Amino acid sequence: MHSLSPWALAAACAMTLGIAGFTSKTNDADARLQAIYTAEWQWRDEQLPDHEDSQKPIRDHLPKTDPASQAMRLRTWQDVLQKLDSIPRAELSSAEQLNYDVYRPQIEALIASQKFRDYEMPANADTTFWTDLGATARRPYRTVQDYRNWIGQMRDIPRYFREQMDEMRQGLKRGFTPPRVTLKGRDASITAVTEATPEASLFYTPFKDMPGVPEPDKVSLRALAIITIRESVQPAYRELLKFMRTEYLPGTRTSLAAYDLPDGQAFYRAKIREFTTLDQDPAAIHAFGESEVGRLHEQMLGVMKETGFTGDFPAFLKFLRTDPRFQAKTPEELLMRAVWIAKRFDGKASQFFGLLPRARFGIRPVPEDLAPFYTAGRGGPGVYLLNTYDLPNRPLYNLTALTLHESAPGHAFQMPLALEHKQQPEFRQHTYLSAYGEGWALYCELLGLEMGMYETPYDRFGMLNYQIWRAARLVVDTGIHSQGWSRDRAVAYFRENTALPEHEIETEVDRYIAWPAQALSYYLGEDAILKARAKAEKALGAHFNLRAFHDTVLELGSVPLPVLTARIDRFIAEGGKGPYPELE
Repeated sequence: MHSLSPWALAAACAMTLGIAGFTSKTNDADARLQAIYTAEWQWRDEQLPDHEDSQKPIRDHLPKTDPASQAMRLRTWQDVLQKLDSIPRAELSSAEQLNYDVYRPQIEALIASQKFRDYEMPANADTTFWTDLGATARRPYRTVQDYRNWIGQMRDIPRYFREQMDEMRQGLKRGFTPPRVTLKGRDASITAVTEATPEASLFYTPFKDMPGVPEPDKVSLRALAIITIRESVQPAYRELLKFMRTEYLPGTRTSLAAYDLPDGQAFYRAKIREFTTLDQDPAAIHAFGESEVGRLHEQMLGVMKETGFTGDFPAFLKFLRTDPRFQAKTPEELLMRAVWIAKRFDGKASQFFGLLPRARFGIRPVPEDLAPFYTAGRGGPGVYLLNTYDLPNRPLYNLTALTLHESAPGHAFQMPLALEHKQQPEFRQHTYLSAYGEGWALYCELLGLEMGMYETPYDRFGMLNYQIWRAARLVVDTGIHSQGWSRDRAVAYFRENTALPEHEIETEVDRYIAWPAQALSYYLGEDAILKARAKAEKALGAHFNLRAFHDTVLELGSVPLPVLTARIDRFIAEGGKGPYPELE
């Protein structure tokens, strides 16, 4: 922690670094807002653990998660919100009004999370604090100090795990846990660490190659890493494994719904606001999902007929799930097919986008310790992780849609662009809002039709399959968390309405059960982008420029859906002029 107050720290940084907005030309309201979000972001960044997508140097420690630290975070964010309340939004410049409209909901969501004590449930079917550490091990390491700092983090794991387990015990006492069924088998990611030799451990990953590091440093750092993994990391994971098996799992709740948690209805509604950036009633979302599933199902029947298949829909789904032609024979084949799809997009990119990201990305298999319970793929700055586990459940007809979503022009395209907007405040460069990011990536799957990316009716069926999957999430998530659906009913709904493989259906349903409302962000985000585009096309007619529209959406970074809608309204009012006219 800095000895200066956040306000004083921001002013000092401004004077030292010449941060834009702290000049005499900036009005008082702008300067006050900039001081708040500059200081808070610097402080917030220190409070959060490293993650795989981080662009900053590796830290030498892990964050504190004890009760005093959690209480301090709540007080800090509440103080920030009070400061925001004191700023007249109308007096802000247009640029800072946009920053305000992006920033304030972030702070409100952080406060809500602290009040509901989300930190007492730091593990679910999709994400855990212990596997997140492994993600840091896969980051690029650029300096000798990075390796030393990683060793420092590993030494801090025993303290970090004890604090996390203490928080989980508090969650147990009040029934604030993931449903037990969603944690079945998840201890495999712990035993992957406890049963490996130090050199084979994921934590040793940074020390395997060490490019650019002098040989004497390589030798000493590798030896120190092995000792640290053996004496600090593995004992901490053994203690965690015992806790999970003998104390936590037996005490987790047997119910599924968010409504069954303490103050469950308010909690679920807060999660809807957090993940969708909209304040919508669960029943309305459920009904919208059902209507969209019906609409998309009719389209899927049409494509099924195009293939020449003569049976009914259930028979077609069985055919897709079992026919060897839709299955890669080796992990390498699946990876190479994904590479080919990504390169085909590269040849079309300039037709649909003006500004292209400078950053490139690689395609890698999901690590073995995560793969059995991981999604089909996941993308971000610099990487598209493709799950090569259980190949019969990774059908090739889904691969084009998946690749457009996770690589380019989806996550591995949008997120680097946000990071490259250095004229925007740091909190916007590094923010990821699920409704925007997942909505954009899902829109990219649909955009694949216009880009000519789907070469066969089976590929187009795969795209529709992914669209209906996200629409079905609206039904399943709200069904489970607000309408009392069972896990079996959720699985059956996906089995009847989508061509998802059985393994993926089960892992996805467990994810929705354990992560209330996150699944709602995809389809509602895509819906907002599609409606904004339709409005712009109708208003601008022949003056509508698709590249300018895409550049306008992507230039925002990651914003609440109402902010996106307002920006496209301004795009229309300005005659369809995008942010980079020279590239249009």
